Amino acid sequence: MSFDPQPLLQPDRGQSARTIHVVVKDGFDAWRTAQPPRARALLDAQRFEGKAGASAILAVDTPEDWSVLLCVAKTPLGPWDLARLAETLPDGNYRLDGADAGAAMLGWALGQHTFARYKKPDRTPTRVLLSTEPARIAEAVALAAATARVRDLVNTAAADLGPAELEEEARALAETHSAVLAVTKGAPLVTGYPMIHAVGQAAAPGREPRLIELEWGNPAHPRIAVIGKGVCFDSGGLDIKPSSAMRLMKKDMGGAAHALALAELIMAARLPVRLHLLIPAVENSVSASAFRPGDVLATRKGLTVENTNTDAEGRLILGDALTRAAEESPTLILDFATLTGAARVALGPDLPATFANDDTLADALIAAGTAAEDPLWRLPLWDGYDEMLSSDIADLVNAPDGGFAGAVTAALFLRRFVPEGTPWAHLDTFAWRPASKPGRPKGGEALGLRAVWGMLKARYGQP
Repeated sequence: MSFDPQPLLQPDRGQSARTIHVVVKDGFDAWRTAQPPRARALLDAQRFEGKAGASAILAVDTPEDWSVLLCVAKTPLGPWDLARLAETLPDGNYRLDGADAGAAMLGWALGQHTFARYKKPDRTPTRVLLSTEPARIAEAVALAAATARVRDLVNTAAADLGPAELEEEARALAETHSAVLAVTKGAPLVTGYPMIHAVGQAAAPGREPRLIELEWGNPAHPRIAVIGKGVCFDSGGLDIKPSSAMRLMKKDMGGAAHALALAELIMAARLPVRLHLLIPAVENSVSASAFRPGDVLATRKGLTVENTNTDAEGRLILGDALTRAAEESPTLILDFATLTGAARVALGPDLPATFANDDTLADALIAAGTAAEDPLWRLPLWDGYDEMLSSDIADLVNAPDGGFAGAVTAALFLRRFVPEGTPWAHLDTFAWRPASKPGRPKGGEALGLRAVWGMLKARYGQP
């Protein structure tokens, strides 16, 4: 899976190009007054009112000599201000007049990304934006490629993306960036990561569960762990989901997609960290060997977990992965997971529910998300609800009865596997866009990725 945004964003060296006039909506009337009569007449004929997001084609001297007018709410431009134009303009070169492209280069590139594995597009657009900000080009290219990686992985049908295919994605990254890959499966998984094994043990041959680990970077640099939930398909297990809830469960590996994309950003930028990427990869299937409601599961940490719901499997596999990450004494742990429907009920599809055991880390994540227009919303690790995880026969349950505070209790379950004093953040992300917007088609989506990347850059800087 690859999307190369580089050809779509190029340095401006005076190439021939169409002009995109960027006008803030509050200044549209003044701008219109300054235009030649023919331009004003053309705008009037199109009933152009200068609303934010509206655009028009301007041809003043000859039909061939045309330019584009784009009205925006404000400047500097946001990530998606140019996305609709990138989707609709004719092929060719374009440059902005009236604003720097800045953050909007991301939407320009992603407006031309299409998931084409199963349905080939009629043509490949080549709308090129020329920019005088070469450093911003490099960042936009990296972010667009990372976002496209998440989208493509999430959009891929579960039949074509199981634990083995996630392993191959990680292996390709390791080879590209000279990282070390380790995969635990079979008997070592049974004894070493019993919750990962239990969740995935019902899968068909060739789709066996595994823990995928990648290590990269100078061991002298701060160690960070990035974990992604890799449930490649979630039937719900013996607590089987209804068909309506199962329809999109190919996306239950969205956390792993985010983790892989973030790892790519970290390694490509050579961020001065020691990266430990962990992806517990499973398929939660139904068969005679499926784990059962009421089973008491062992864990890598040594706790026992009464399994009250086989459809609360993501937190189980993450618990073993968090334990493994903690064994290397990281300075920071981050996990991404499509974990709970409760988070979506509370916050909708666009806002990843964000939990953190460290206020400084939480504040940095929220600030980075705001700056990148990739918003996060913090929910509490409410100690008063920790007793909901109590079990009569084991150390804890995976899913309390009643369904109250489902996103919070899931995060509290994960916290049991995080060492006290180690900064940790958990993003309960949807990884899906239910309706299309410019540059953001319906389907798999990176939500929280740019926020976390911004936080990491601010915290660790460049080498």
